[in-house]
Amino acid sequence: MGEYENKDREEVYSKKVRAGKRTYFFDVKSTRSGDYYITVTESKKRMEDGVFVKHKIFLYKEDFEKFSEGLLDTVEYIKANQEVIERKYEDYNPAASSSPDIDFEI
Repeated sequence: MGEYENKDREEVYSKKVRAGKRTYFFDVKSTRSGDYYITVTESKKRMEDGVFVKHKIFLYKEDFEKFSEGLLDTVEYIKANQEVIERKYEDYNPAASSSPDIDFEI
């Protein structure tokens, strides 16, 4: 078992979302014991040198409900207090995002 054993976790599902200059990756991975967790990665190209910079968070299933509540509350706060203009990207598919709710039921 090396320092990078997390990178060897089995990838179960992956969703790539392009949003302007950023790309988000939502990956479901499996631990050795078979439990699923989510990694959310933001990838953005640095203008000064063209290097892709990535930021990643890990979200474990016992936190899904609290995380989704916090995210939805935060988004609703912004929508209620500031105009939000949704950008239409080239691969936007309204049928794929018919519900604004996030549901992490297991």
